[in-house]
Amino acid sequence: MEEIKHLYRSRKNRVWAGVIGGVGEYFNVDPSLLRLIFILFLFLSGFFPLFFAYIVAILVIPETPKEN
Repeated sequence: MEEIKHLYRSRKNRVWAGVIGGVGEYFNVDPSLLRLIFILFLFLSGFFPLFFAYIVAILVIPETPKEN
């Protein structure tokens, strides 16, 4: 039986809030590549829509639980 994967904001692979680092860990993709793609689409979309989505993601996606 496979373990269910959960999307978390990364605690160790973060530049600002860990959202893109967490997405990279979830999909097993290099977060640096995702950051470049995010910045490209950020400017192509007119900045506000993706910036707003990023802020919402910070509020909605929980941080990786601390290990005891």
